[in-house]
Amino acid sequence: MKRTYEVYLSLSFDTRTNNAKNALKLLETRRRKARPTSRPTSLTTPVSTIQDTTTVNGNSLKGVPSLVGMKEWLQSLGHSDNAVNRLNVIHVSGTKGKGSTCAFTRSFLRAHSVRTGFPKKIGLYTGPHLQCVRERIQIDDHPVTEELFTRYFFEVWDRIMPADIELSAGVAKQPRYLQFLALLAFHTFIKEEVDAAIFEVHHGGEYDATNVIRNPVVTGITSLGMDHVAQLGPTIETIAWHKAGIFKPGAPAFSVTQDPGPAEVMRKRALDKGTTLTFVPANECLPTDGRVLSVPVQRLNCSLALELTKAFLRTKTPGHTLSDADIYHGVQSFRLTGRFEIIDEGKLQWFVDGAHNVLSLDQTAEWFARNVNNEQKNKVKPGHVIFTTYQEKDGDPIGK
Repeated sequence: MKRTYEVYLSLSFDTRTNNAKNALKLLETRRRKARPTSRPTSLTTPVSTIQDTTTVNGNSLKGVPSLVGMKEWLQSLGHSDNAVNRLNVIHVSGTKGKGSTCAFTRSFLRAHSVRTGFPKKIGLYTGPHLQCVRERIQIDDHPVTEELFTRYFFEVWDRIMPADIELSAGVAKQPRYLQFLALLAFHTFIKEEVDAAIFEVHHGGEYDATNVIRNPVVTGITSLGMDHVAQLGPTIETIAWHKAGIFKPGAPAFSVTQDPGPAEVMRKRALDKGTTLTFVPANECLPTDGRVLSVPVQRLNCSLALELTKAFLRTKTPGHTLSDADIYHGVQSFRLTGRFEIIDEGKLQWFVDGAHNVLSLDQTAEWFARNVNNEQKNKVKPGHVIFTTYQEKDGDPIGK
């Protein structure tokens, strides 16, 4: 049987001190460093082997699904399903626009909070980060402080890392990088007693580590595309099946408009899971001025976030809704570094975006071209394009 291996590098450092530096070094040890297709002849680092494929509910998956073990680890931390449910979760999956949709949702909730006092404290779990891993776990518009990150990191690490959890499949394992970060986010939000928590799926949905959430308030799906095909493919319909795995009984589901094939899959998934599904077009009533919504895809993400927020408030604060002023202030206060961002430095302008697949880059290219054309009218000459990508991404078609 073909097998694959998860290899973790051992780092030499003093772990006797619970400080932020050591926390980050320990976190890095949970990254998957290599995944060879056959057993190596010699290794000096710890190795755990798993089967190349796992069958769950009739679906063939690469390796062990990241959802496996999450409930047990949360229980080890003292967190029950009810504790997670009390976070009042808004759960968002999709291929493109997850981060923007989550950030818009946070902005709308914050605007409502300023006016009414609810939700008083808002958690956001998102990714990837640009400069600091603490950007992934935010409370009230800011990454958690270094002090909080360090304290909660070692509470999680010391509880779940010394001994492996015995899983139902008989495999002993410890959380990988993203699993650990999700556990840290749950732990942080529970300890800090947030009134609402927005969780962005890593990738997929049905078997994603964040799908340990059993009773979200509302769920949403952003635009779909052919990404992570090796794990979720081979078709857009199978990708839609995975993304819709976050649907839960009684929690209303919303999605941006999708192509007919994946839309039908999502409708069936909603029916099977006992919930309603509403497709959301771009909202024509959103503000039209300013840079934030000048990008068509951002208007779509904002429209979805608006419906998620309204549904959340209908459930948690019956009789309350977003006012026009809330919507305006929510859009104006939207900030998401590295997403359709323009940085002015005197005579120099930087156009920054984190697109990482062909479909997203089409939107980025259109946005860049439109802005450059506007600048050319003012006789400003465009400069250079700097592009980088991860090794596992298909860089050639993305670059072209």
